[in-house]
Amino acid sequence: MSNIKKGLFLGVLFAFLVMGFVAMQRATPQAKEERIYKQLKVYMPYKLEKTIGGFVIIDSRDAHKESPSAAEVMLRLDELEKAWGKEHLRLNEQDVEVLSDTNQSVLKISIETQKERLFLKHFFGI
Repeated sequence: MSNIKKGLFLGVLFAFLVMGFVAMQRATPQAKEERIYKQLKVYMPYKLEKTIGGFVIIDSRDAHKESPSAAEVMLRLDELEKAWGKEHLRLNEQDVEVLSDTNQSVLKISIETQKERLFLKHFFGI
């Protein structure tokens, strides 16, 4: 009987560890290519602001505020940035263009590596 209790205890402990690990993996935002993302971030309208109750995502175009839960804030910011990128980024042969709301080219960023190109394709879906 004692072995069954130990086995049950270890099984429950293992299940909680696995569920915790899976939850951490799901809550982690997608990895970004730093050089490209840092230059694009300047033109993205979404800013993260810390408040007493957690974090707020502010859209600078219309001052709309969104307050997702603390566990979802980075994932929601990624979703908003991906949607913005689909509309405002154009991938060319050697560079990526940032477009304004009126579809005018604002900036061209040269793509230096294949890894940067893959990041743009996978993250923004362009």
